[in-house]
Amino acid sequence: MRLVVGLAVGLFISITATAFETGKPAPPVAAKLLNGEQFSLESAKGQVVVINFWATWCAPCRKEMPALEAYYRKHRDAGLKVIAISMDSGISQANVREFMTDYSFPAAMQRDADFSGYGKIWRIPLTFVIDRKGILRRDGFAEEAGIDEADLEKTVTPLLRAK
Repeated sequence: MRLVVGLAVGLFISITATAFETGKPAPPVAAKLLNGEQFSLESAKGQVVVINFWATWCAPCRKEMPALEAYYRKHRDAGLKVIAISMDSGISQANVREFMTDYSFPAAMQRDADFSGYGKIWRIPLTFVIDRKGILRRDGFAEEAGIDEADLEKTVTPLLRAK
């Protein structure tokens, strides 16, 4: 029994030791986008960034993509960046690119991205929001999976208004 409790405590400590906090600087993200351009959270300072981890096979991910698109189209001129990082493995970049033709925000493949500061992405969809100063404002792990346009309005719109 002590061994089980010890292992559970050790696992909890290792998970929380690598955790990051809302209100603190967001871990870095860098990616080669599907269109060949480079993205980095550092270069996006001054903009509000929504990072969405998803996959083509994930039904909840496909359900929230239209909400991300609608919100992005409505607010992109206000300094909003949305980046979708596909967690697909075993699917070609061409297939992901084809899926993304319905969406105007950029996407990257996990294999072409460095988001190691976010730890193991063990569930999707997963959405993080970073303000104009690079501060994490929505921790996807701490929120319910999935995001809709109302959530985006509540969480992101005030950040867009703050200059």
